[in-house]
Amino acid sequence: MPNLVDLAPYLPPLGLLLGAIVVIVVLRRIPILGRVVDVSLLLGLAFVLATLVDQDGRTSPYVASIMRALNLSPSAEKVTGTETRVRMARDGHFWINAQFGGTTRRMLVDSGATVTALSADSATDAGLDVQQPASPILLRTANGTIHAQTATVDELRLGNVVARDLPVVVSPAFGDVDVLGMNFLSRLQSWRVEGNTLILVPHHPQGARATS
Repeated sequence: MPNLVDLAPYLPPLGLLLGAIVVIVVLRRIPILGRVVDVSLLLGLAFVLATLVDQDGRTSPYVASIMRALNLSPSAEKVTGTETRVRMARDGHFWINAQFGGTTRRMLVDSGATVTALSADSATDAGLDVQQPASPILLRTANGTIHAQTATVDELRLGNVVARDLPVVVSPAFGDVDVLGMNFLSRLQSWRVEGNTLILVPHHPQGARATS
């Protein structure tokens, strides 16, 4: 199942970076431009850092947890509803029917997947706005490392649980399998497996229509 790759060397971006460093070093030697270059460099680094943190906060459950602890995460990242129980399928996995974007998909609940992943067909059918991320996202799968794009599901319903503004990754390499990963599970108040049943407990339980 998909997991984020920590480091992904790209030769073209590295070449541009090295070239930019050379230009900056030369410009900083010019008295009038040196201070301007320093200020511009700091602003540029701050922008890049903010962009990367925002992207990681949306795709990584671990960064997202830190952001929530620091109150840097939007309140929409709450999962509401009532407790939902999922019986184990004959294949030994937990599958659940999830509704989003006017479509229903059978999704594999996988705590081993870092991020929720959708096939290209599912993203298209749901009318998601799939975008190229600011920095490359590579995922480890059973079939090797693949490149993925990103999108956001405005509202995802499964059983009695409702998740809003859920970041997902999209790639044709996923075939026809959709995966509900840790960036969803980490938003729950708790989740656990009792016998052959997966129990999902959301924050601030409230009434929600059953959809499975």
